[in-house]
Amino acid sequence: MLFTTSPGKKDDALRLGAKEVVVSKNSDEMNAHLNSFDFILNTVAAPHDLDPFLTLLKLDGTMTLVGAPSSPHPWPGVFGLIMKRRRLAGSLIGGIPETQQMLDFCAEHGIVADIEPIAMAQINEAYERML
Repeated sequence: MLFTTSPGKKDDALRLGAKEVVVSKNSDEMNAHLNSFDFILNTVAAPHDLDPFLTLLKLDGTMTLVGAPSSPHPWPGVFGLIMKRRRLAGSLIGGIPETQQMLDFCAEHGIVADIEPIAMAQINEAYERML
């Protein structure tokens, strides 16, 4: 499952291995998944409201943040956490063993990424294009 704010990313996400794509700005799509996840890995590196995602967690579910926004997220509502014993956690990027586990998981589940090999001399132009 992949969440995005951009409907234009749906086709690429499905092509790259997502089984389902939910546009997080679409309340009907989000509400269809209330209380349905044990775990959410939140990779967004921009401040955003965490509450809509916390409501998707089951009892005792956990959302782990790995994105590092330049300014803080809005603080989540306390009752969304305590009433369902939900947890909000954070994690730094893993080391070599964790990275290998992630790559193995992706290979096993057909999750891939688009890549573009570039010459080292083009790193500045590629970085600007990425931004």
